[in-house]
Amino acid sequence: MATFLVEGGTPLKGTLEPQGAKNEALQVICATLLTCENIVIDNIPEISDVLKLMEILKGLGVEVERFSRGSYRFNARTVDVGYLKTATYAKQAASLRGSVMIIGPLLTRFGLGFIPQPGGDKIGRRRIDTHLTGLQKLGVSFLFDAQNQWYSATAKRLQGEYMMLDEASVTGTANIVMAAVLAEGITTIYNAACEPYVQQLCKMLVSMGAKISGIGSNLLTIEGVNGLSGCTHRILPDMIEVGSFIGLAALTASEITIKNVGLEHLGIIPASFRRLGIKVEQHADDLIIKDTWHYEIENYIDGSIMTIADAPWPGLTPDLLSVFLVVATQAKGSVLIHQKMFESRLFFVDKLIDMGAQIILCDPHRATVIGLNREHCLRGTKMTSPDIRAGIALLIAALSAEGKSKIDNIDQIDRGYENIETRLNQIGAKITRI
Repeated sequence: MATFLVEGGTPLKGTLEPQGAKNEALQVICATLLTCENIVIDNIPEISDVLKLMEILKGLGVEVERFSRGSYRFNARTVDVGYLKTATYAKQAASLRGSVMIIGPLLTRFGLGFIPQPGGDKIGRRRIDTHLTGLQKLGVSFLFDAQNQWYSATAKRLQGEYMMLDEASVTGTANIVMAAVLAEGITTIYNAACEPYVQQLCKMLVSMGAKISGIGSNLLTIEGVNGLSGCTHRILPDMIEVGSFIGLAALTASEITIKNVGLEHLGIIPASFRRLGIKVEQHADDLIIKDTWHYEIENYIDGSIMTIADAPWPGLTPDLLSVFLVVATQAKGSVLIHQKMFESRLFFVDKLIDMGAQIILCDPHRATVIGLNREHCLRGTKMTSPDIRAGIALLIAALSAEGKSKIDNIDQIDRGYENIETRLNQIGAKITRI
């Protein structure tokens, strides 16, 4: 297990460019199982979660060829569904939550699928009912082995159906869409997630010959086709990494230019940081963050404390609330951070309190941050990364803190951020991996 040693308190200066979007990569790589023709995907982030998924595909018999960093060819002409019954697969899939998205493509193409209870971040209960219920609507039969936490699924040719999802799940929507594109008849999905990741998946499937309308809305209509062809696809910049870099610049009072951010796909992320008083300038497809020594949180028009909360797209992504929380610790003013989706994601704040932050954890979903207004620096300390997003928030806090910090379990950060210490050290950070 790797550790970061961080020497904080030094402003950074330079240019960063976001990697490809992790959440999109996991979806579109699973979609390569839908055709026997070649698919080329560019701008794939070479992070541990994505590399694990590619190992699963290789185990299934998919040809995976690396052309260059981030550029890969996939060919699923030959797929060994029996691999899903092996102990190796069980171990791989249990360590990667995104592995659940292979089941939709496998069921619609081969009529068979097995998957263990998926793993991933320990941020509270993360059910997969949306996936299972949606696939059942299409004609899939599931059996659950409670003792081994294992799902088996079978289906003849799937049949299109109307469904309303019980939650606008990104991965659930993706899984159902991938199953529906080869189903017989028309599938209508209401309350579908419409994040850029899902939009990109749908656009890729359309380029392969799928018939999908309503892309970008919460109502998707899919007319099943008999087969799909190959394609070339490029993954968007990772909006979570863009937001993380904005937060990094703000808390460390740095001047950072973020290049090629995919501005039209960032939604309200830049505007939400501006509500904290952060100056976020737009120049073409770049963002410049500077003059952040002093930033003041807005209040509501009646003077009450502002709330920043996650919401389905086009609302604010829950993956950035940990960053917003840590940025608020040095602002002038107070803010309520409301993490609606996951009940354990705010538990990392005890480490920030140890560093000198003024935070009241109201309950598992809400924390009130009283900004220090730079009157007191955070203090370096020893901490452990509990999940990807809390991990990057703690790294940002450590870089702003006075003194040295030690962050254990940084494998969690590696799951979502590629070569993060190398990239940040190039603009003046002092991070050592041991």
